[in-house]
Amino acid sequence: MMRSSNPMLGEKTFRDLAPAGVDSMTLQGTVNKTLFLLLGVLVAASWTWSMYFDFEDQALVFPWMIGGAIGGLVVGLITSFKKTWAAFTAPLYALCQGLFLGGLSSTFEASYPGIVIQATTLTFGTMFALLFAYTSRLIKATENFKLGVAAATGGIFFVYMGTMLLGFFGIHMPFIHESGLLGIGFSLFVVIIAALNLVLDFDFIENAVEAQAPKYMEWFAAFGLVVTLVWLYIEILRLLSKLRDRR
Repeated sequence: MMRSSNPMLGEKTFRDLAPAGVDSMTLQGTVNKTLFLLLGVLVAASWTWSMYFDFEDQALVFPWMIGGAIGGLVVGLITSFKKTWAAFTAPLYALCQGLFLGGLSSTFEASYPGIVIQATTLTFGTMFALLFAYTSRLIKATENFKLGVAAATGGIFFVYMGTMLLGFFGIHMPFIHESGLLGIGFSLFVVIIAALNLVLDFDFIENAVEAQAPKYMEWFAAFGLVVTLVWLYIEILRLLSKLRDRR
């Protein structure tokens, strides 16, 4: 059974899909498309990053940042329901997220010099370390492992949603979003769960290739992997910023 706590790479993905035949998903094809999407994120992020540091005006970058965040959410939802559109929507998602990440990263960099390169290095270092652990079978995506990660991911989602809804009423959840020990502990926990989602994504991709999923699933799987990487990067940024505040 193929399961992932990443909402873009769930087991429902393979329901009702016709046999792929010769036009089936391959591992190399998925890798190539993942690299293409990451390049799209980088190009768009460079735009808002440069805008921030060229003009030093956050108000100028903010509309692009928010537009990218909202656009990424909308396109992401469309892609999750229209998997056959992934070849078109996944690159658009990457560009939207790039606009958002460029603005977010520049804001963090202005407050904490050097934090972006640290977060980027840790994000991809974590990905490659977990990929090695997965391919060497040091980590196995068992059913209990999948259920545990999925439950933790769902819990984090509800905490963030609750925090956002309370914020609309001027109520701020204490401790977990601050730089105290509890806040750092919470961020570390979220980083670990985000990283473990990568293991589930690797497992999904491996099983999808073995199942000869349709060719367009390369785009969809690459899209789902980028979703996890973006989440992991943001959470590492938050964790590092809290650690900086403790100095």
